[in-house]
Parts: sequence; structure tokens; C-alpha cells
Amino acid sequence: MSSHGLDDSGHTIDSNFKRSLLQSIAIFRDVEPDTVADLLPRCGRIDVEKGDVLLSPERENQCVYIVLSGHLEVHLGAPDAPKLADLNPGSCAGEMSLIENKDPSAYVIATESSHLMVLSHSLLWLMVERSHAFSKNLLIVLSERVRSDNEFIANSLGVLRKAEHNAVTDALTGLGNRHWMHDMFERELERAQRSGTALCLMMVDVDQFKTYNDRSGHIAGDKILANVADGLREYLRPTDLLARFGGDEFAVLLPGSTLEQATKTAERLRERIEAGSKEKPAVPVTVSVGVTDAGADDDLDRLIHRADAAMYDAKDQGRNRVVTIKG
Repeated sequence: MSSHGLDDSGHTIDSNFKRSLLQSIAIFRDVEPDTVADLLPRCGRIDVEKGDVLLSPERENQCVYIVLSGHLEVHLGAPDAPKLADLNPGSCAGEMSLIENKDPSAYVIATESSHLMVLSHSLLWLMVERSHAFSKNLLIVLSERVRSDNEFIANSLGVLRKAEHNAVTDALTGLGNRHWMHDMFERELERAQRSGTALCLMMVDVDQFKTYNDRSGHIAGDKILANVADGLREYLRPTDLLARFGGDEFAVLLPGSTLEQATKTAERLRERIEAGSKEKPAVPVTVSVGVTDAGADDDLDRLIHRADAAMYDAKDQGRNRVVTIKG
């Protein structure tokens, strides 16, 4: 990184610095050259090579850098982080840290040999005092930088939220997956036990699902699971929690429901799924359901084990039925 007339050294910029060139720089747009004619010779110049780090959070900054030729990139967090912005000829860097009197929040790195104009802290404020147009341009540059940063943050949050969603969501059915279930069900169980309110768990398993898969293929099997999930989702209350437990088994938590109420709900769900089978296979889609209520000393594993045992009892008794086990 080489310099020419850096900061207030008194070294002049090129004498043929034309009005057209001044107008091509965002921060000088519409600035009358005569208003800053005596200040321009105090601007410095530096050359940076590809890979040079112009600004970084580890280094204090006291200048605004204007790209006269070449190209630089802004990276937030680390030099190898995704690119936040491009700095092409006419763009500037360093203004945010200079105005806020803080170290830079991002890395500015040259991607090719570049020639930069340099305004020191004191020179920047002299130009602000001298030219209304310069002040206006500086505000525009700052606002655009803030908007760009906000958009990047919003996009990053969007990606993070999508990743978080995918981590706890079953891709096939759109229901919560096993990880989500353990987290949410445990919270509800603890809440019910603290308040002394009723809570039930039902385990729902698609009958003879392996037969469907073997006969019609996995795509048809996936459609059956999606349809069962839709049937459960449409019928249950907004306060009920529904998850895909794994394979062809679903878990439903019913806060505020007694064992009698949960059993009636399970019967209606079973009837609805059987009647509303959308795929119309040779054998109607049916489910076996196990239901249990939570005791004061139950943890989630014990509750799941008991509801699962009830569901397997329903299978053993001929499928397409509901079996309850008192907690």
C-alpha cells in the first residue's frame, strides 16, 4: 500500500483533476469546485494492491477513502465472510467509523489494484462547513450505508431463521420434528404440572403402512403420511401440539384435556382420517391411537412410553381403534 500526499501533508492531487471527475464521485456530486478549490489540494492519494486490507475492526480509522479507480469489497465479521457491498469508482469507505468516532465495523479489502483519494477527519469537516451540497451528499452516503447494512442483517436473519426452522421441522409433513417435540412438549408438561391442570398425550400410528409402501411405492406412502398430517392438523385445536414422532407415527399433546376428553378427541380423529382418505387405496387409511394422561410425577419419556404402549395395544386388538392407559 503506497501513499501520495496522505492526509493534510500539503501534497497536491493531480492538477488535471477535472470538474467531470469531481462530479463522478458521489460525495462531491453537485459541489461547485470553487467552493472547495483550496481544500482539494490537501486531499491525499494512496494506491492499494489486490488483497490489501484498507479498513478492519482491529485498526482505528481517521480518514474517508474515495475510490478513483479499481474495486474494493466490504465484508462484515471476517475477511472471508460473505460480501456486504462493492465499492466501485466514485464510492467511499470509512465514513461511518469517522462520523461515529469508532473503529470500523467491517473489513474493506481491495480485489484489484486501486487508486484512492483520502480525506482526513479535519478536512472532511472543513468541506462539510464549506459546502451544503457536500453535507447533503455525505448524509445520503451515510443513509445508503445504513440501509445496506440493515438489508444485509435482515437477509442474514432470514437465512438463520430458515435454518432454525429446518432444524425443528419435518420436511415431508411440515410438522414439528422429534427435536421440536421434546422441547415444546416438555415445556407444556412442566407448565401443566406446576399449575395442576390436565394434560394428555396421544400417539397416532398409520395402520399397515409398510404394506402401502411395498405395494404402491414410497411416493404414494409419503402422500399418505402428508394426508394424515393434514387431517390431524385441521381437526386439532390451536393450543394442541402436533409432531411427527418418526416413520408413520405422530405425537399429539392436548393441554387442558382430561383423559375422557382426549379419548373422545382421539375417536373423532380416527373416524375423520378413515373417512377422509384422499388417496383411496384398496384398503382405506386407518390409524391406531394410544392415549394417556399426565401424572404429577411423569416426565416426558414416561408419558411417551405409556402412550406408545396404549397404541401398540390398539394394534394388537385389531388396529383402527383407540386404547387408553390411565396415568
